[in-house]
Formats: sequence, C-alpha cells, structure tokens
Amino acid sequence: MSAPEPPGGRTDGPATAPRTAPDIDPNLLWRAPDRPRRGRRPAFTREAITAAAVALADAEGLDAVTMRAVAARVGAGVMSLYSYAPDKGTLVELMVDHVSGELLPPAPLTGDWRGDLKALAHRQRAQMLRHRWLPAALTTQRTTLGPNTLAVVEHALAALRPLPLDGAAKLEVFSLLTGFVTAQVSHELSRAAATDSPAGAAAAARYLAAVAADGHHPELARALAAPGRPRTPEATFTRFLDRLVDGLDAAPAAGTAG
Repeated sequence: MSAPEPPGGRTDGPATAPRTAPDIDPNLLWRAPDRPRRGRRPAFTREAITAAAVALADAEGLDAVTMRAVAARVGAGVMSLYSYAPDKGTLVELMVDHVSGELLPPAPLTGDWRGDLKALAHRQRAQMLRHRWLPAALTTQRTTLGPNTLAVVEHALAALRPLPLDGAAKLEVFSLLTGFVTAQVSHELSRAAATDSPAGAAAAARYLAAVAADGHHPELARALAAPGRPRTPEATFTRFLDRLVDGLDAAPAAGTAG
C-alpha cells in the first residue's frame, strides 16, 4: 500500500473511481501480519473484517460497504479498522481475494486444457452470481494478486500447459477468460434487473422483422432466419465460452509476432 490517507482525507462513501497501481503495495497488503504489531491483541482479525464486508456487500451491494458499517458489524470502533485496511479500496482488495478462495481447491486437472479452462470459467460465473458486487469490483478498481487469487492463476496456467504459448501469452489468456466471465455476468445481472414489458418485447421483435425484410440488411436477415438456440443465461454463457476457448487453437505459438 501507499502511505495511508490522512484522517481528514478519508470518507465512508462508495469508492467508484478506478484505482491506480501505486495506490496499493501488495507486499504490505499480503505479506504483512494480519493484525497490528503493537498494543494488545484485538478482539477481531482482518479475516473477520473482510468476511463482514463481504456479507454486507452480498446483502446490500458494494456501495453499502463503508468503514463505519463494517466496524458496526464486527463490533469495533471505526478508527481501529484503519490498521487493517486504510481505505475502502484496500478493503475491496481483501474482499476480492476472500471470495476467490471459493474457487479453491480447484478441481484436479484432467489434461484436457479446453475442459479444464471451461470448468474454471463456470466456477467463476457461479462465484460472481453468488457475489453480485464482484464484477463491479473487478472493473472499477485495479486489484492486486492476493494468495487465493494467485492460487487460481497458478491453476489456470497449469491447465494451459499443453498449449504452445509462452508464459506471457498464457497470462493474457487467463485475463481474457476472467474478463469474458465478468462481462457476461454483468450483462446477465443487468438483464435480470431490467423490466422489459411484453409489449416492449413484441415491438422490438416487429422492428427487427421489418429491418430484416427491407432488403438493405441481407446478412442480418439470414442470421435472424437461422434456427433458434436456447437463450437461457447458462446456455448462452456456455455457447460463448465454447467459441472463446475453442478458438484458442488458432492462437499464435510462442515467439510469433503479434
């Protein structure tokens, strides 16, 4: 972490602006003791604080997570929490890594890199649906790699071992996969929250039918005339994931310029 904010500069409001890399020093965040080195032993731990913040976000959303609200949940004074997380951004870092532990221990690798990668993506989707604040947390601030996240990355890299890609490319594949899952779950959640009326859906269908029939969009007309596919969120996610992962066969081998 960088130097903690001065007390006058802290706020308990939601942190929505992206964080830059110098904001958090991962050496201090992940390798330092989980409790203050001085003073008497506190009645709570960083793990308890993080779990309380996760429970609050699960129940009320990420904006509800404030230092004051989390302190109330663990029965601590607000100022005492700053020894563990000097600001909300750091607390979110802890939360992200905490829920990443749900992906562990990963299923044993089968040697089928496609199947192993797809299984990881499905677990990520289930995790994000349990913690609906997680996609926003991953896209509104730059997160570091805590111990649980590192274990997931290690598993993904091991799954990709059969691919003729160098290490940097394999890290990019993992980033691509996680970005895909995050985007799909974000879309899924926003669609679930939308209130499309039957009349609105019917109007949209009529509009597309008219556009397809106007003679100016032949490719769209052919696409709309194709047989329908299951449109449940799970089925759609699986189809998109299959196209993404299976397409990695066409990725350039290590050392190829790109």
